[in-house]
Amino acid sequence: MWSLDVDGLELCVDAFGDAQDPAVLLIGGASSSMDAWHPDWCARLAASGRYVVRYDHRDTGRSSTCAPGDPDYTGRDLTDDVLRILDGLSLVRVHLVGVSMGAGIAQDVAARHPSRVETITLIATTAAGDLGASGADLPSPLPRIIETFEHPAPEPDWADRDAVIASLVDELRTYAGSLGLDEADARAYAAATFDRSIDVRAARNHGSIAGDESDAPPIVMADIAAPTLVVHGSDDPMFPLPHGEALAAAIPGARLLVVDGMGHEAPPRPTWDVVVPAILDHTGAARPRP
Repeated sequence: MWSLDVDGLELCVDAFGDAQDPAVLLIGGASSSMDAWHPDWCARLAASGRYVVRYDHRDTGRSSTCAPGDPDYTGRDLTDDVLRILDGLSLVRVHLVGVSMGAGIAQDVAARHPSRVETITLIATTAAGDLGASGADLPSPLPRIIETFEHPAPEPDWADRDAVIASLVDELRTYAGSLGLDEADARAYAAATFDRSIDVRAARNHGSIAGDESDAPPIVMADIAAPTLVVHGSDDPMFPLPHGEALAAAIPGARLLVVDGMGHEAPPRPTWDVVVPAILDHTGAARPRP
């Protein structure tokens, strides 16, 4: 792992594989460090000829961190951080793979900066812009998710490593599907997040950042030209399956992979034999140059 110093920011990155291979940038969800992308997952992609890069969003891991409750950036800044990383690594075009908020960022980059994108893979997410006719009457999160918003669990003692790990694992369990939570992988993620974070509590700033404050028009899903793979769990409690179906229907030529038993999460280990080959196949076909 190392830090890129770009535009006065420190963005912590990690890479697997040969830099001469096609580059795949993994974009995590809200409040998650790069550790949400398991090293075994990254190594498996790299072993099949991909240069896999993961990174810490602002306020997570070793990237620039604001005081808890006082973020100095917007959602658009998180999108622009992708471009900063590409420039910092001298990557002209990449395959973007995002989960949840990270998939929303991937949509935004693909729509606004198509020259930088080969393909996008959108995992456990919904549309970041106008869906058109396919976006009518999409279902709300399941009651257990709404309950966490309306009655959040008490915050742990942020200085107590065991308490923070337990809290993070409990949160992951809430979003898991019928496959259940891999407790060992969840604890490994939570421990790495605690141990690596400048201030683990600051990750919650993602819940309070503003959206796009510019005058740019919202993106339209039908305008995304990058080849798109939508990966959605059959048991996603945050964005039930119709969200993935509508997203795939709205992006021209998009393919939908429904993963049985997966929830709102980065693909858990039992799904890798299905999801990894799909991503390798999707990122294996280069996009025609404009």
